[in-house]
Amino acid sequence: MTSPIAEKLLSWYAEHARQLPWRGSRDPYAVWVSEIMLQQTQVETVIPYYQRWMARFPTVEALAEAPLQAALNAWEGLGYYSRARNLQRAAQVVVEQHGGRLPSDPSALRKLPGIGAYTAGAIASIAFGLDAPVLDGNIRRVLARVFNVEEPARSPYGERRLWQLAEEHLPAGRAGDYNQAMMDLGAEICTPRRPQCERCPLAELCQARRLGVQEQRPARTARPQTPHYLVTAAVIRRGDPLQGGEQVLLAQRPLQGLLGGLWEFPGGKLQPGEDLAACLRREICEELGVEVSVGASLGVYRHAYTHFRVTLHAFACRLANGAEPRPLQAHDLRWAQVSELANFPMGKIDRLIARRLEQEIHSLSEGRSHAAG
Repeated sequence: MTSPIAEKLLSWYAEHARQLPWRGSRDPYAVWVSEIMLQQTQVETVIPYYQRWMARFPTVEALAEAPLQAALNAWEGLGYYSRARNLQRAAQVVVEQHGGRLPSDPSALRKLPGIGAYTAGAIASIAFGLDAPVLDGNIRRVLARVFNVEEPARSPYGERRLWQLAEEHLPAGRAGDYNQAMMDLGAEICTPRRPQCERCPLAELCQARRLGVQEQRPARTARPQTPHYLVTAAVIRRGDPLQGGEQVLLAQRPLQGLLGGLWEFPGGKLQPGEDLAACLRREICEELGVEVSVGASLGVYRHAYTHFRVTLHAFACRLANGAEPRPLQAHDLRWAQVSELANFPMGKIDRLIARRLEQEIHSLSEGRSHAAG
């Protein structure tokens, strides 16, 4: 028998479901890509990335055969780049071990890189119609409010309780719609701040609303203070920009870890007692085995990652002793024309630096044109 919560929610979803490019597709690959992109990323941000991705890699086979750099290029700006690396690696596993067909069983799905309990349940229920529960941030919030779960949602007990509730109220044969209805309700009505309880189909059943504590659910544990780091980056140049022959040095980050596989302007964190120039000279010596002279500032850039913030100071640099840089800590090095920088996938700050360099070249080109005229 279907629970009152599922009945009300499915009735509401039939009328108010969001129109999204991956909705209605039973292609497991399309569902998989959308769910990976939606992890910790808002729907509005994901939509254009999803559309470009599916145009470029329309099948599991197309993604499996593509170079990693092509996948990272298509992902650039979406963040959490391990998702792209895992997606591409998992596509290769699906082709190699499953004949190009994504498995339907949640336990088999969880063996693929980048697929956890939530994503496995989403794919199984939406793409394959299985009765599999899911629990993401939106669904945690809805369930914690409807059932007034007082324990922190991310605590071991709170997590177990919410998974139990997600499974208990799953309507047999309608899990895909029910799970998506929960997602939509959390995204559009049962929002983190100022939930629109007057519009909620579950308002009469919501225990937290009855007690007036809906904005205090889900309960949270105290967050530690976010660390802040000062960082430097070297734009190491060679050649003559006036002759169109200037190149800049890019370092590829190790394939695993933060921004793995992306390209950057080399540098690193400021240590106690250092000034910015000394920090940059030390970092370049450690990373590349060369000395540099530090020149003019190329801007200050700020960015917040999940667990820390950075303020990065970029400087124009030149090699000081003619030695050739070596990838002592990077995965690879590449000298690139400024006009080629768009071909290298980068994190947000490094892309901003690249755009500044592109603008400088453009201004130089315009200046030569005016002088010639």
